[in-house]
Amino acid sequence: MPNSGNHAATIETAIARDEAARHSLVASWQRSSVLHELDPGKRRAPERLTEQELAEAQERLGLLIHTSESSLDQLYLAVGDVGCSVVLADRNGVAISRRGAKQDDKTFNKWGLWTGAIWSEETEGTNGVGTCIIERRPLTIHKEQHFHTKNTGLSCTAAPIFDHHGDLMAVIDVSSCRADLTAGFSRLISVAVVDTARRIETDHFKKRFAGARILLASPEKESDLPPESSRGAALIAVDQDDLVIGATRCARNIYGLSSADLSNPKSLSSLQGHEVDQAHEYTMAEHRVIQQAMANTGGNISAAAREMAISRATLHRKLKKFNMAK
Repeated sequence: MPNSGNHAATIETAIARDEAARHSLVASWQRSSVLHELDPGKRRAPERLTEQELAEAQERLGLLIHTSESSLDQLYLAVGDVGCSVVLADRNGVAISRRGAKQDDKTFNKWGLWTGAIWSEETEGTNGVGTCIIERRPLTIHKEQHFHTKNTGLSCTAAPIFDHHGDLMAVIDVSSCRADLTAGFSRLISVAVVDTARRIETDHFKKRFAGARILLASPEKESDLPPESSRGAALIAVDQDDLVIGATRCARNIYGLSSADLSNPKSLSSLQGHEVDQAHEYTMAEHRVIQQAMANTGGNISAAAREMAISRATLHRKLKKFNMAK
């Protein structure tokens, strides 16, 4: 671990040179020092919620915790053997779920990589969870990049998870306190963390719109896609009438959708910029229903009419209209 004075001096020098505008890391250091009035050299135990407060935080994200279990388990299987801890934190930086090897529990608990610990920038300065919450993008805070000297033994890789409204919901963090963990290996871990975050985001969206069709958003041009680092799952939810009733943050960016737009559902065709002949669509929908009813009843007109809740004479007229009469 670096000398406390040297580490603090490095941070103070970077802030004094006004490098925040050019470097996001220095901007985070500046927030930690100026906005939150933290001292990089101060050593104190991590802040933690009470058991009751933790239970309430977990209850608020009960669906997410349940939905993410298998994905977090898979992520831990991939990184657990190299001494990493997997943490799911809420948008306030509170660790609400974690995975870790039993032999490392004492160490990670001491570091504060434990359920109930608070990892916001406001409490811990620059760190994987807290800085990811502020910047809303995948990132790695590697050792001396942390604000507090006491955290410079950690390497933390985090990725955001956005809810069905497009708002930040949680953060996944994989942390290691191994001295031999290199920045290069942290980049490999980042790929797994981002992939897990997107999978959880997708699963949560599907749960929120159970019963709807889930489609992949498809922009007209590749340039319409947001940057890869902040892309996330580009999904839209469509109801039985082909009205768009939900969209992930990435899909909202692609189509320029706001929450107000989704409060008055748009047709899928208009969202995709297609002109639709509504009269033709209405006729084709009627034709399709008749075809399905006739197929379901083996061509029995009386049975098909009953299935459609119309008279036999009405069905005869419609069959003639569509040149389907026998």
